[in-house]
Amino acid sequence: MSEQRWAKGRDRARWLWLAGLVCGISYFAAVYMRLDGPAIWAWKASGVGLLAAWAAMNARSADGKLIAAVLAFGALGDWLLDAVGMLAGAAAFATGHLIAIILYLRNRRPSLTSSQKLLAWALVPLALIIAWGLTRSAETALMAAAIAYTGGVAIMAATAWTSRFPRYRTGIGAMMFLVSDLFIFAGEGGALSKDVSMWLVWPLYFGGQALISRGVVNMLAKDRLP
Repeated sequence: MSEQRWAKGRDRARWLWLAGLVCGISYFAAVYMRLDGPAIWAWKASGVGLLAAWAAMNARSADGKLIAAVLAFGALGDWLLDAVGMLAGAAAFATGHLIAIILYLRNRRPSLTSSQKLLAWALVPLALIIAWGLTRSAETALMAAAIAYTGGVAIMAATAWTSRFPRYRTGIGAMMFLVSDLFIFAGEGGALSKDVSMWLVWPLYFGGQALISRGVVNMLAKDRLP
């Protein structure tokens, strides 16, 4: 009975979740065809935007509102990157990462194994080194921005990994988000052809957002069970 109640609780407004997946997965067609314009920008933002709406519909606590805000800023960043520019989009994503870090620190895992602690501590410096290596041949401003932004994403991923939320959803999803950004910098810095990176960035990014949202919302729904 409790499992049925949990499933019912975690699937509140499930159509929003499914619609988000459809919009996010289908957007890869726009990436492949290199489409652009206001309608395409809205399509891009709709996937994570619908995930944010789904999370908001399921929010019954401060943590539920936080994950909805994280996703909302992600959707805003998706739109701003194309509609306004990289700086505006990065600012929206950075705000979302800050909120996510707060969420994950509020939900720290009670105990960690040695390997889990090692990964969490090593992730940030390793990500910074990779970001530097991918952009060292680019302009100084791009390299500095890439390193600074990567630091924030890496901290988000490390705190997600050490949170109580499922590692095979939220933890892995946060790692996918980090890797997607590193592929962006690889393309922008010339370390990897953009013809190659375009195949990797969106699937990793959107897949990561979907896993993050599902892991957090499901766990919070389970918390509500008596």
